[in-house]
Amino acid sequence: MILDEAQNASPIQMKMFLTRLGIESKAVITGDISQIDLPKKTNSGLVEVLKILKNIKSIGIIKLDESDVTRHEIVKDIINAYSKLKK
Repeated sequence: MILDEAQNASPIQMKMFLTRLGIESKAVITGDISQIDLPKKTNSGLVEVLKILKNIKSIGIIKLDESDVTRHEIVKDIINAYSKLKK
């Protein structure tokens, strides 16, 4: 199962997705927590689940940053510019 753009899933949607795994199933969840488009009072299920599941050994969490961007070189500059706004 693949859940893309997971930063925009609510906590209940994330729980629903994760609790549907069948025997010998695998799930990949992708998302960018710097691009959450949920209404202001809605928490991101991705942000929440990273905290909830961080100590489960059979779950791998990989965090990428601007050094992992393989697009046009200007994309890294754009990401860095946006990152500076939040500091």
